[in-house]
Amino acid sequence: MRATEPAMTAKVTVINHPLVQHKLTLIRQADTSTAKFRQLLKEVGMLLAYEVTRELPLKYEEIQTPLAPMLAPMLAPDKKMVIVSIMRAGMGLLDGILELMPSARVGHIGLYRDPSTLVAIEYYFKLPHDVAQRDILVVDPMLATGNSAVAAVDRIKEFSPMSIKFLCLLAAPEGIEHFHEQHPDVPIFTAAIDEHLDEQGYILPGLGDAGDRLYGTK
Repeated sequence: MRATEPAMTAKVTVINHPLVQHKLTLIRQADTSTAKFRQLLKEVGMLLAYEVTRELPLKYEEIQTPLAPMLAPMLAPDKKMVIVSIMRAGMGLLDGILELMPSARVGHIGLYRDPSTLVAIEYYFKLPHDVAQRDILVVDPMLATGNSAVAAVDRIKEFSPMSIKFLCLLAAPEGIEHFHEQHPDVPIFTAAIDEHLDEQGYILPGLGDAGDRLYGTK
């Protein structure tokens, strides 16, 4: 396999494109500033979305170039997408994805992790009205314990979308296992699978708290 090809299993795709991996290394570094972290996360979001959408179906329409008519590929109109951001940190990936797909509709799920139990607690939920006719891409930079991702997909499935994919920057083996115990039908796309979780549920070696680094909070 060439280095630019995604590494795939039946349920998990690791997007190992050199640009993604280079930018991920810069994101991981402790001395990367908030402004630089935010810009890099946006750039990586666009690159990851490029890989996630590579199997979108096409149709052919007749167009007129400056020189001649031709049949040209266009995205099939019946494959519409909703990007669902798990707040806060999912917003960092969302910005880059919307640069690539500006016509995509957007949903938001606000979740925070209880510091003692690590259980995901919902505080906000808003999806477009026609989710049942759309494919869903759920985005969050970190798949750590998997509790937030599971809670988000639980809620989205209440609206019976056409399909769901989960996109993250980093994943822990524990989070992948937990997520697919609950949602074996939802594929995961990530830039890296790290070693394990620490006692507080953070990914190691990881990159710290993505939301805090994105917005300069602690």
